[in-house]
Amino acid sequence: MHDIRAIRENPSAFDAAMARRGVSGASGSILKVDEARRAKILAAETAQADQNKAAKEVGAAKAKGDEAEFERLRTLVGDKKAEVAAMQAEAKALDQELTDLLMGLPNLALEDVPDGEDEDDNVEIKRWGTPRAFDFDAREHFEIEGVKPGMDFETAAKLSGSRFVVMSGGVVRIHRALAQFMIDTHVEENGLSETWTPVLVRPEMMYGTGQLPKFGEDSYETTNGWWLVPTAEVTLTNIVHDSVVEEGYLPRRYVAHTQCFRSEAGSAGKDTSGMLRQHQFEKVEMVSVTHPDRSLEEHDRMTRCAEGILEKLGLPYRTIVLCTGDMGFGARKTHDIEVWLPGQNTYREISSVSVCGDFQARRMNGRFKPADGGKPQFVHTLNGSGLAVGRCLIAVLENGQQADGSVELPDVLHPYLRGKTRLLADGSLG
Repeated sequence: MHDIRAIRENPSAFDAAMARRGVSGASGSILKVDEARRAKILAAETAQADQNKAAKEVGAAKAKGDEAEFERLRTLVGDKKAEVAAMQAEAKALDQELTDLLMGLPNLALEDVPDGEDEDDNVEIKRWGTPRAFDFDAREHFEIEGVKPGMDFETAAKLSGSRFVVMSGGVVRIHRALAQFMIDTHVEENGLSETWTPVLVRPEMMYGTGQLPKFGEDSYETTNGWWLVPTAEVTLTNIVHDSVVEEGYLPRRYVAHTQCFRSEAGSAGKDTSGMLRQHQFEKVEMVSVTHPDRSLEEHDRMTRCAEGILEKLGLPYRTIVLCTGDMGFGARKTHDIEVWLPGQNTYREISSVSVCGDFQARRMNGRFKPADGGKPQFVHTLNGSGLAVGRCLIAVLENGQQADGSVELPDVLHPYLRGKTRLLADGSLG
């Protein structure tokens, strides 16, 4: 959410920054509602003062025995009381209207974020690893002989519908090993704090991180008003919801492995084969809560944490900076990491690492108390996949596939598989 004082002070600068996110003339309607709200608050305060003054004079008139003045003042107090209540209700409605306007606007991009309309305008900043040269036609993950017995889309469709999978045998063991490897690496080498959180949250938590009100169709709401999380970003970030922490508490670096749920609204006909785009999937999510002076430095650190997982797995990738038109709603700057998928002969996103500044903190009212005293300030928040487990499984299977239908597995996974090094063509580990 945006600081209304900053918009009042420099509306043209706000409009220019918002235009980079594809929104024009945003300040006009905001300031109109804000002016009406402030005027109504002032009118209510003035009427309240008149009410209080008349209330004091009622007693004096009664003491003097002036019944006419007493009745006039008593009627005036009643009228003012009703007037104040009506004005306060109107001010509250205008306040909610202002909040809704501000909550519907995306975050402002940092100056060094490239301008652009879509993914074609993103800028590559790094490339690691060389894609393997195959002496046979590389297959997509669901076409590999050793994968087929452990990746059942037909049964999943019978159970739940499209965009679900039932995994079994060697495939599901590799999937589980990947998640454990990621968590261990982030905790033991990257200094993140392993956290377990619910996957059902109250709506205010979804408002806090920006999934609501604008993107409700992308997630699932239960019949009692809870929401299934699209990512553990929602729960991990909201740990500081409506809190004031000590400056020494920062930075807080969390990591969680959770189930995630997305409706994939608007993706009809896209990535329908295999398990690249699912309604239910697993992610290892990183969230950092930092001092404002440290958030950009933390963004680079988190990006390296995600990149490091791919490097340990030996998976080629590239890192790009998203342009203003492709960046997520709550981000000020985003690094997308794309892993090489030989079955598709292209790079595909496996992690987005975003710095949000105080955008989410304002929505959550998450603040810190400066060590040298003074007024509490909003924290800065960051989030990123470390990594998407299912997509990482796809990358491991496709990059390690062999001509005989087996898959050579990365060395770092062998200890998690009790020394097994391959997914065999029959779907077992060997």
